[in-house]
Amino acid sequence: MAAAEVARQGEGCRTVPLSGHVGFDSLPDQLVNKSVNHGFCFNILCVGETGLGKSTLMDTLFNTKFEGDPASHSQPGVQLKSSTYDLQESNVNLKLTIVSTVGFGDQINKEDSYKPIVEFIDAQFEAYLQEELKIKRVLHNYHDTRIHACLYFIAPTGHSLKSLDLVTMKKLDSKVNIIPIIAKSDAISKSELTKFKIKITSELVSNGVQIYQFPTDDESVAEINGTMNAHLPFAVIGSTEELKIGNKMMKARQYPWGTVQVENEAHCDFVKLREMLIRVNMEDLREQTHTRHYELYRRCKLEEMGFKDTDPDSKPFSLQETYEAKRNEFLGELQKKEEAMRQMFVQRVKEKEAELKEAEKELHEKFDRLKKLHQDEKKKLEDKKKSLDDEVNAFKQRKTAAELLQSQAQQAGGSQTLKRDKERKN
Repeated sequence: MAAAEVARQGEGCRTVPLSGHVGFDSLPDQLVNKSVNHGFCFNILCVGETGLGKSTLMDTLFNTKFEGDPASHSQPGVQLKSSTYDLQESNVNLKLTIVSTVGFGDQINKEDSYKPIVEFIDAQFEAYLQEELKIKRVLHNYHDTRIHACLYFIAPTGHSLKSLDLVTMKKLDSKVNIIPIIAKSDAISKSELTKFKIKITSELVSNGVQIYQFPTDDESVAEINGTMNAHLPFAVIGSTEELKIGNKMMKARQYPWGTVQVENEAHCDFVKLREMLIRVNMEDLREQTHTRHYELYRRCKLEEMGFKDTDPDSKPFSLQETYEAKRNEFLGELQKKEEAMRQMFVQRVKEKEAELKEAEKELHEKFDRLKKLHQDEKKKLEDKKKSLDDEVNAFKQRKTAAELLQSQAQQAGGSQTLKRDKERKN
């Protein structure tokens, strides 16, 4: 049966009375028991400059001491550090993940400080989407790491928001539930704090930053949530140190001029933050993350992949048709790329052949030049050799003639000597 037909039949459902107890009124109890047995998870992202007390506030919120070393101010860039803890209160188990932005606001160039945060949030959405798209899903045991609440720590300057704060919150407001808080609010006076809150709210509205609003559609919490929305941003103080005030041990900060009580609503909004974040609206934060922020990411991602709810004729678009259309489109693009690569390969082969022919031609021309040069040199050498041979022959002839003349001269000289010897004897 088509979904549209089921919807039409559902609109015509009749209300009938029960003549006795059936038992489906125990469904809420069944859901509670199942949820308690399965446990809950809650993920908090703390964004703010180094030294604003993010770790201290987390320790104060959950009445424990989380592990972690103080961050330095010499980080080359923004790094996100995630830590997961198993907490138990009464019979309820909570898997709490705290993500801190190490080095946020410490660099000279803060232009891209928000990018690692956005990439981290998107990575958690992508991991959940990939789990959803698997054939064999295990979402009931899947550790959901999507960020449910972003506590944005604002420095207690008393003037206005920094441009870094406005840019970062604007980039995050469509991806996570932002709850702005003024950190270390005891650093400014009460009158300045009131003006600072008004200034922050005005700047957020004028810059189109959408912060998380506590829901007022549920009658049981509508009044308190409506009141608390007017107190945003919360001015908080964190401290794990307990001091004896009166007859009670209370979390407080000791100063030379007095004591600031963390859980005293006349001193700060810590109690309001804890009530709204944990005791009243934790489930709504989880639900908003799934139904609003994750659904937006999922829709955009699936549209990028080519999936649609309806075709151009406004008819339902089946998954099989979408897959086939996307597959055919991909194969068409693949064939085009293959043809382009083949053409490119042929063109490069032709170019290479032309280069080789040109090189071969140059080599032949060079060989011919060298051959002609060699022949010319050989002819010159032969001519020179002939000339030298002629000179040698002429030299030999002259030498022979000289030797002959010398021999004749010696013979003539010997004859004259004999003649003179005879004349002396006579």
